[in-house]
This record gives sequence, structure tokens and C-alpha cells, in this order.
Amino acid sequence: MGYSTKKIWYFDKPGSGNTRDALQIASERATELGIKHLIVPSSSGETAKIAAETLRGTGISLIIVTHAVGFSSPGVWEFDAKVAEGLRQEGVKIITGTHVLSGLERAFSSSPKVGGGSRSEAVAEAFRRVIAVGLKVAVECTLIAADQGTIPITDEVIALGGTASGVDTVCVIRPSHTNRFFDLQVREIVAMPRDR
Repeated sequence: MGYSTKKIWYFDKPGSGNTRDALQIASERATELGIKHLIVPSSSGETAKIAAETLRGTGISLIIVTHAVGFSSPGVWEFDAKVAEGLRQEGVKIITGTHVLSGLERAFSSSPKVGGGSRSEAVAEAFRRVIAVGLKVAVECTLIAADQGTIPITDEVIALGGTASGVDTVCVIRPSHTNRFFDLQVREIVAMPRDR
């Protein structure tokens, strides 16, 4: 039986203050493992700009996953359109998708007429509370990217997630589509906040 050892980084606290370090760690692990795709969440575009800067010249494909239009306000896309245009000119892929671990389910559970939790929301809450909010985000963004055909499901990817803003969690994931959720594998947690 074989085994390998890897270095894991633990941030003292969650949050955006870890963004640059998390992206650098992700870039290094992707290079070490020969991973070609890096998935980064960004709601406004700030984290996306830092990610593009960090990965410039590495040959790693950057996929930015943004909130769906209407996430915070009806008809509004939170991502800065000028930032999106500049990133696309650099070859960055920007995709927008519905949160697969809540989406329609949240409409039912938050309704006073229907109420009650859902299995999808239970999975999301387990990721958030047992491991890290960023793990939930990383898994969700990977599912969105796979569902949109932006990443191959046969190759490992590096996916990042965060707590509120920025990124503080780095994972190696073998992707799957949402309808095959249990085929997804989180193969490494490379970095995460120790105190959540």
C-alpha cells in the first residue's frame, strides 16, 4: 500500500485577508500536480483580478464563477462588467451559474407558505459547519463549471472558496456534474482556515 505526504496550510482566521496567499498556494499546488484548471469564485470581480494577476504566465486556465444574475437584487449582476471585459481579453473564462446547493431549494425553504429544509441545503450546511464555508463554495463552483462544460470531468482541478469575500480555502477536486454529485471527490484540502 502506497502513500504520499503533502503540505497543508491553515490560516489563523477566515476571510479576504487570505486571498493572495490562497491563490499563490493554489498556483503552486496546480503546478506541482500538473493541474491545468483553477476555479475561483468572485462576486464583484476583485478576487478575479487578483487571481488573474497571480496566474499570469503560468499556463493554468483560470475559470471565474460568479453569482447568478439576481442573486442579491432582481435583474442585477454583481460582477463589474468592465473587469469582466478586461479579464476575458486576457483569456479568463467567466461563468455565471445558479448555486447548485441551494438555488430553487432556498425559495421553498425560505417561504413562509412552504418552509422546511432540503437535502441540498443540508449538504451545503454540513460543508460549511463541519469543514469550512470555503469548501462548500469550492465544491459548488466546481459543479457549476462542470455543468457548463468549462472543465473536463476526467481531470483534477484546483478549486478555491471563501468566507464572505475573497478566498481562504484551496482544494484539489475530481469534478462531476451536479446530477452525479456523489461522483465528485475532494482529493486534497490544500489550505483552509483553522478557526471558522
